[in-house]
Amino acid sequence: MSTTKLENPALILIDIQKGFHDVAYWGGDRNNIKAEEKSSELLEIWRSKKLPIFHVQHCSSNPNSILNETNSGNEFQDIVKPLEGETIIKKNVNSAFIGTNLKELIDNAAITNLVIVGLTTDHCVSTTTRMAGNFGYTAYVISDATATFNKKGLNGEEFSAELIHQTALASLNEEFAQVVTSDFIKEIV
Repeated sequence: MSTTKLENPALILIDIQKGFHDVAYWGGDRNNIKAEEKSSELLEIWRSKKLPIFHVQHCSSNPNSILNETNSGNEFQDIVKPLEGETIIKKNVNSAFIGTNLKELIDNAAITNLVIVGLTTDHCVSTTTRMAGNFGYTAYVISDATATFNKKGLNGEEFSAELIHQTALASLNEEFAQVVTSDFIKEIV
C-alpha cells in the first residue's frame, strides 16, 4: 500500500447506478453533472494505491423501482464499475450500514477514515454519512463527487437540485463529516 496523509482511507462509492441517468424519474433536473467523473478519478487513485474500496449498490425491494435488481437501472455505471475482487455492498435502505456487513468490514480492516462519494446527496449519501459520524469514523463527503435531483416541497413548491445539494452538505459539514472537494482529497491521499 502506498503512503498517504490519511491513514488507510476507504473510498465508499454510493449508488452510482445506471438508473440515475433517468433524470425525469428522479425529479426533472440534477446538479453536479460531473459527479460520476470526479468519483471515477478518485476510484482510479484508490486503485493505483491499493487502498480499500467499497461499492454500494441500492437494490430496491420495490419490483417497480428502477433500482430493483430485476431492472437494468440497478447496474453500476460503467465509469465506476467494480473490478473483480472489489467489495460490493448491497443495500435496500438509505444507509449502507443497515442490513449489510459494511461496518464489520471497515472495522476488521482497522479503517477510520471514510471518503464518501455518490448519489444522492440528500438521501443515501447523507444517511450513510450520518451513521459513519455516529459510529466515530472520520468522514469526508466530496461535494463535487455527489449529486442530487430537484424536489417538491410539502406545499408543491419546487426546490432546485443545487439548493437541495447545498442544504444537505451544510447539514453534514462539521457535524457528521468534513465536506471537501475532490481536489482537496487528492492532495491528502
